[in-house]
Amino acid sequence: MKLVFIFLLLASQVFAQINTEQIKIVRDTYGVPHIYAPTDAQVAYGLAWAHCEDDFKTMQLTLLAGQGNLGKLKGKSGAAIDYVGALLRTKQTAKEKLPTLSPDFLKVIEAYVAGVNTYAANNHAEILVKNTFPMSLNDYLASNILSLCVISGLDGVLKNVISGKINKDSDVKGSNAFAFNSKKTSDGATYLNVNSHQPLEGPVAWYEAHVNSEEGWNMMGGLFPGGCVIFVGANENLGWGHTVNKQDKIDVFKLEMKEGSKDEYMFDGKALKLEKTKVKLKVKIGGVVLPVSKAAYWSVYGPTLKTKAGFYSVRLGASQDIRGVEQWYRMNKSRNFSEFYKAMEMVAIPGFNTIYADRADTIYYVSNGKIPLRDPAYDWSGVVPGNTSKTLWTAFHPLKDLPQYLNPEAGYVYNTNNTPYRATSPAENLRAADFDKTMGYETLSNNRSVRFEELIVKYDKVSWEDFKTIKYDGQYPEKFYFPIDINAISKIRPADYPQIKTELEMMQNWDRKTNVENIAAGLFSTFVYVVGEKYKNTEKVMTEADCIAAVEESKVFMMKHFGSTAVPLGTVQKLVRGKKEISLPGMPDVLAAMYTIPHTNGLRKGYAGESYIQLVRFSKDKLPEIESVINYGASNHAESPNYADQMEMFTHQKTKKMSLDKAEVMKTAVRVYSPK
Repeated sequence: MKLVFIFLLLASQVFAQINTEQIKIVRDTYGVPHIYAPTDAQVAYGLAWAHCEDDFKTMQLTLLAGQGNLGKLKGKSGAAIDYVGALLRTKQTAKEKLPTLSPDFLKVIEAYVAGVNTYAANNHAEILVKNTFPMSLNDYLASNILSLCVISGLDGVLKNVISGKINKDSDVKGSNAFAFNSKKTSDGATYLNVNSHQPLEGPVAWYEAHVNSEEGWNMMGGLFPGGCVIFVGANENLGWGHTVNKQDKIDVFKLEMKEGSKDEYMFDGKALKLEKTKVKLKVKIGGVVLPVSKAAYWSVYGPTLKTKAGFYSVRLGASQDIRGVEQWYRMNKSRNFSEFYKAMEMVAIPGFNTIYADRADTIYYVSNGKIPLRDPAYDWSGVVPGNTSKTLWTAFHPLKDLPQYLNPEAGYVYNTNNTPYRATSPAENLRAADFDKTMGYETLSNNRSVRFEELIVKYDKVSWEDFKTIKYDGQYPEKFYFPIDINAISKIRPADYPQIKTELEMMQNWDRKTNVENIAAGLFSTFVYVVGEKYKNTEKVMTEADCIAAVEESKVFMMKHFGSTAVPLGTVQKLVRGKKEISLPGMPDVLAAMYTIPHTNGLRKGYAGESYIQLVRFSKDKLPEIESVINYGASNHAESPNYADQMEMFTHQKTKKMSLDKAEVMKTAVRVYSPK
């Protein structure tokens, strides 16, 4: 407790030194905030203020979850998230682990929290739930823990445990990142593609910002609502992108209950009592907030669920460490690869592939993860016995144990959520057999990885325009690599099915491109979603009969809503923002990926995939050249001119020039001001 008090005292002293008049928020033509201040803490305050101005509503969703107050706003669905936070004991962990944060970073998060609280105090009408501000430091840290657990796939695992379908898979829509150095580029520069595929709006949708302090923090990129640092992007010397990986980060343990006991379980031959607490949830039902109590359990393994099949405990590294955002801060401030690698050695960020490039011509890829050191005598791919200390892991693999590549001779590294054992040229790829099998790394390829491999071999050297061509490629490979195997569609004789002969020929003769003008893509997109809905969460190999049934259903749907099956993709799917609708290219699992959901009258609208894109070209003797685009705009307010001003650019696969140079930024400044 004494250490905690000292840290809090340091933070309060920092607050007294913050002079908001020294903080300048510069809004450029697109409304992107560039925050300048003498100190990192002041910059964090300014970032909080700017983000609140643009999207305070969404930011509150993350922060309310950290407080355990989301049920007051979202009813049962929000209360379910509040319960998970209580089950994980995020508030207790935040309090206990506070001394593990470095004093300089603590100043940053304290200032960020102060910025959010001051904005709330000055904008009462925007507060979604009464009496939820000021937010405490502990609540903010708890929200970070919960967010990193969810990003690690915990929500999917918990749903599976509760439903009785015990597996550890989670839905991943996909992301891309790749880097080329001078061995592969025609101009000798180093290229980086930052291209995470995220929801287009909501708590894990990207927000673009630029932070610049006189203490050496000059970073531009993307972050999520509630983030006090940049998560992906570039500084003056280096940059990185993330993609989601699916190594085994979470374990599920089946407890062996003591015979005749309802609350005791066996561990190393001894009976231990489950810790049971009552979680007091507040749930909005019919406009009234009602108190609801729900039991939460805890074993030596950690969070424990009671199900019809017994008690199961869940254990993961993301719930045991609060330094994840600090690691991003260290990455933000790294000036070279050595400093970046040292930051990565924290292994506090619980997952994500990381693709790195810098001005010194270094490229690097690591499939990062907070992966437990496990007893190899057990099969960790499923449920593990929860009755022995042999399965109670307490340590994690260091960074050096994880699959990684540094400056391969081929001159490129890439990841598209595929296996880390295919990340560069075939001759230099790592072998799964050389790594601890209990880490559970994925071994599969996907449409995007295979298509990237098809493209890269065509180039001896890649120009900047070639780089963009690869990034924006929207074509499927010669063979489909969906989890549901649809390749039987290519072998069917159209003449055998006269009722859909035209549709089969259209799909078989399709060039497999997903541009908005493509007619066969319009039909295929409907087919893909029919198949996805029919065989959801399976790895089915479709037969000829399965394919015929899906094509027939697709035809019926398109005739009903469009009067024809020969309809361009851009007529079938749109990017929608308010009343604005624009034809949208891309489909699931192409490099320029897009996922859609039903909209109106048979139309579908984009909801995930291509979102924030940053393309960076590093040279040794100048600042990096940065281009970026985001799916809608900088503001989430419909009345703002920056609410939807990047939509045309985004759908036409164009980018805007950005700069880390303050003088250049000021040339396009529309507004310069200080937060309150």
